[in-house]
Amino acid sequence: MNSGRPDHRGTVSEMIISAQGIHSAGLEPPQVKLQTLVSELCDAIGFSTGIAAFAPGAALHYHMHQFSEAVTVLEGCATLLVQGRRYRLAPRDCAHIPAGVAHQVENNAQENPLLVHSAFASASPCRTKVDRIFPIDERGDESPSEGDPETITRFASSVIYELSNNALFTDLFARRFGAAGICGGYGRFLKGASLPCHTHDFDESITIVKGTAVCMVRGRRYELSNYDTAFVPRGVPHRFLNESFDEMAMVWVYAGDEPDRELVDPRLCSGALVWPEPINEIGSLDEPPTQS
Repeated sequence: MNSGRPDHRGTVSEMIISAQGIHSAGLEPPQVKLQTLVSELCDAIGFSTGIAAFAPGAALHYHMHQFSEAVTVLEGCATLLVQGRRYRLAPRDCAHIPAGVAHQVENNAQENPLLVHSAFASASPCRTKVDRIFPIDERGDESPSEGDPETITRFASSVIYELSNNALFTDLFARRFGAAGICGGYGRFLKGASLPCHTHDFDESITIVKGTAVCMVRGRRYELSNYDTAFVPRGVPHRFLNESFDEMAMVWVYAGDEPDRELVDPRLCSGALVWPEPINEIGSLDEPPTQS
């Protein structure tokens, strides 16, 4: 693991964060296990990510943040309450809750655990308990009504776009969906798929939620699986590959309002060129389609 602290060039290094032991299968009600992944401890700026594991019957009771949060279901089905509006979230569904809005996450399953990924528009996440009781408004699988502060992206009906050959991406939260300060989504990499060497104008968190990924960062090579997470600082050349025979998938989060990727010389990822020599941009990955 890299320290994530400034190196001798005054830049911030990438960091690999292990999520071993986060899975909730061994938890007993009413336990909720929280693990911070990327945060100010990595020298991240403006955002953080984490995972919450819920035993059957467990809940993270009403609270709020002073910054945006996006909650993506990884395993199981979640019940989300937002000031009394009660939604059901299926795997890979994502809810964005703005700053100052009270919300609660529950695992109402009797046997199955629940695992969710959270992204926050703050590098030092914290929560404030809310004791108020809200009248229940059943929403189920519906979308929020006009005027509701929260937004929900249903994965099953979301746009899928091919960012590179056999790398299939879905944007789950961004400015165009009502998010502020963060954006992110879900990426599927079929056998042999990869993204070319690229950079971003903001920090990134990448959590591997299925299969095994190879991450290349300026000549260093890492293997990630089972919710391991890579923190890649702003401007650092990197790429992800699926060299296995099985599908690989990730949840990616940027400390920015909309996705932005600039292609650079692949030798900057392999290490054949030394970063931070001047980077010659060679184009952009295709912009995601507009979702109606």
